[in-house]
Amino acid sequence: MPSAELENLVRTGQLKREPAATSEIQGLLASGEARLADARNPSLSLESRFDLAYDAAHALSLAALRLRGYRPHGRFLVFQALPHTLGVSNATWRVLAKGHDARNLAEYEGAVEVDERLVADLIG
Repeated sequence: MPSAELENLVRTGQLKREPAATSEIQGLLASGEARLADARNPSLSLESRFDLAYDAAHALSLAALRLRGYRPHGRFLVFQALPHTLGVSNATWRVLAKGHDARNLAEYEGAVEVDERLVADLIG
């Protein structure tokens, strides 16, 4: 059943309705789980573990949104939608938002500002 909040995002053009594809969801789940397992590997650099943890969180969050029949028009929206797709707390998606901000700094400005706590929180 669609939520009123997600339907509001459809009306504003931030989400579009698109039937869920089992193969896509399975691929996102497999990708997220593999990356999450790799992010837990302490022999990797902190930056690599961060990238893996962020990508895992994004894939799993996107799977939740796609399972409900929505496709986002932006990366960040998958995290904002988590209270409506998985019922997670606002505190949880804020950790993911912090990871998203750190990812953007690294990706677009070359400023890698991650620490063990952020990586652990993303994995959690």
